[in-house]
Amino acid sequence: MKVRKLLAVMMSVLLLLSFAGCSAKQAVGNEMGPINGSYGTSNDSMQAPGDYVVKDEATVDSEISSSLPENRKLIQTVNMNVETENLDTVLQQIDGRIAELSGYVESSNIQNGSAYSGRRYRNATITARIPAKDVDSFVDRVGEISNIVSSRQTVEDVTLSYVATESRMKALQTEESRLLELLSKAETLDDLLTVEKRLTQVRTELEQVTSALRVFDNQVNYATIHLNITEVTEYTPVEEPETVWERIGAGFKKSLNGVGNFFKELFVFLVVSSPYMALVAVISLSILMIIRSAIRRKRRNRAREMQKKDRQDSEI
Repeated sequence: MKVRKLLAVMMSVLLLLSFAGCSAKQAVGNEMGPINGSYGTSNDSMQAPGDYVVKDEATVDSEISSSLPENRKLIQTVNMNVETENLDTVLQQIDGRIAELSGYVESSNIQNGSAYSGRRYRNATITARIPAKDVDSFVDRVGEISNIVSSRQTVEDVTLSYVATESRMKALQTEESRLLELLSKAETLDDLLTVEKRLTQVRTELEQVTSALRVFDNQVNYATIHLNITEVTEYTPVEEPETVWERIGAGFKKSLNGVGNFFKELFVFLVVSSPYMALVAVISLSILMIIRSAIRRKRRNRAREMQKKDRQDSEI
């Protein structure tokens, strides 16, 4: 087969494939900004020979929406701030619940406070991945073992992006099969190099699109739970409408508690710091005694000099 004839066949096949993948490519461009930005679909390495049909965003959304699956692709994220009187117990129960639901901890951080203060204020932050179907069960369990101060849940629908990416992957797989057939029939070195170059480009894009689908699957199948747990001695009360006198009484009581806590912390500080204070007192007393001894010695020397001078004057 001559070079021109082989290239003509290649162009015909690729043009047919481009019609099958054009809507997916446009949807990826509109809905999946990170794919275009990271993978560069406008570059030669990501574009098949021939021109893709350019469609406006409304047309692409209409075509994709008509083929959407009933089970939509949703990414769930939950942010929770909770309080507990026993941090160790709550952490143990949360870890156990995560294991029961076949989830996993993505990151965790525990702060035990300062060892130089009278009290330790402990805090823990956990990022957990829970199967999407068990999110409500997990949130309910956290509410049972702790006091929920705030909770926020967001849901992102990525169905359009997912379907577009999946369609693009199928189009690339079909193109890869056709290129492999042409590669087996290549008779000249130029034919071989031309097909191999395009095959490399297709496989690179196919790997990137497949990776994007894996990320989608992980985000959809496992919800992300951000937990901030604070250990307290008293739970945050629920604020309710109050009268003026109730507010005055509550404020006065709070002020008294503040004064009591101040003297309590002061007493703790004095007791904890007593060894250092005793050491400072001993050093200060020693320095004072040395100074007083020096002053007395100086006075005695001055008195002796005065007596000696008086004797000399009397002898004269």
